[in-house]
Amino acid sequence: MPASPSTARAINDRLALRLLQQEGPLTAGQLKQLTGLSRPTVADLVERLTAAGLIEVVGEAGEQRRGPNARLYGIVTGRAHLAALDVRTEGVSVLVSDLVGRVLAEASVPIDGATATGPAVEQAVALVERAVKEAGADRLHTVGIGAPGLIDPATGELRGTTGLPQWHRRLVAALQERLPETRVSVENETNLAAVAEQREGAARDRDTFVLLWLGHGTGAAVVLDGALRRGASGGTGEIGFLPVPGTGTLPSGTDCAGGFHSLAGAGAVEELAREYGIPGAASEEAPAVRAVRAALAVVGGPGEGPEGEGVERSGRVPGEGDRAHGFLDALADRVAVGVASIVAVLDPGCVVLGGEIGQAGGAVLADRVQARVARMSPLPTEVRPSLLGGGAVLRGALLTARDQAQDELFGLPGP
Repeated sequence: MPASPSTARAINDRLALRLLQQEGPLTAGQLKQLTGLSRPTVADLVERLTAAGLIEVVGEAGEQRRGPNARLYGIVTGRAHLAALDVRTEGVSVLVSDLVGRVLAEASVPIDGATATGPAVEQAVALVERAVKEAGADRLHTVGIGAPGLIDPATGELRGTTGLPQWHRRLVAALQERLPETRVSVENETNLAAVAEQREGAARDRDTFVLLWLGHGTGAAVVLDGALRRGASGGTGEIGFLPVPGTGTLPSGTDCAGGFHSLAGAGAVEELAREYGIPGAASEEAPAVRAVRAALAVVGGPGEGPEGEGVERSGRVPGEGDRAHGFLDALADRVAVGVASIVAVLDPGCVVLGGEIGQAGGAVLADRVQARVARMSPLPTEVRPSLLGGGAVLRGALLTARDQAQDELFGLPGP
């Protein structure tokens, strides 16, 4: 049965708005070409969307043509403002954007582990309010939050998790109280990183993949057939609790010590680097990240030999190359244990090494892990380095907030 005129108009409007969001300002002629709609239909939808305050004339096309230049139409970006938060155990980062995701303000604040819940929440909320003011926004339409821990799939709330500060759970409620007209949503940080890597990063060509997060903690996000999978209790990807060889103990229901976290978390990587005498150059980055970068500075990029094993470069301290290669090999051995476990259960075909450590390791670490997994599993698996690293959480939170806001304001379907 053919669609009714009103349904057809809604479909056309959504198509045009999605193109304007993806491609930027377009002329009516360009909209006609991209949508395949007739000229009168495009003229009607442009008039309709302009009258509704959803699009506006933002300039003229610089085309060589007789008569006046064609008008460029764009989404009314100031119709709503969005915020994204990356909540870590040691602090909060925030950015504020317009409706199409253009960043207007960014800020961060460290929060000491000894800070009480009330003051910690106040620091985080005040940071958001300062960023909103700096962006020149009157109010926020949607706030997307990325946080470690489990998200209850039934309520969308952050569940209490041993080892995480209490202010994490209070922050969502505090923001909702302070911003009563704002939609506030929270998602697991690794899941948001996977959203960003699929849209803008290392997994843009993949509908099925797993993001393995290697940072302060470890986690995984599972994307199957284009959909993020959360599990019955929201715990899909809690790989830090995965029992693995080489830890000497087993994890418990309240502590991931003894699990994969004890092999590949930042603390474990830092300790491994000390064992191999990898100091890491002084910087503001975490010690584990500095150590990985220091080792890579010695061994250079891939292609020096099998799995990167080449001769030491001139000017290096004797033995420095051996230590760097040994450290990277040992780290790849550890990461491969987690990757091989993921592959055996899910067969994703692609695993992205995310987080600050995954990004720091780059193609050198990814290639070494892939070679080891190939020896451990019959299932072909490509291991790729993250293109977004630690910034993927904030980017994923913004993309999610943008989708939610546009869906409500424009009635747009998800990407």
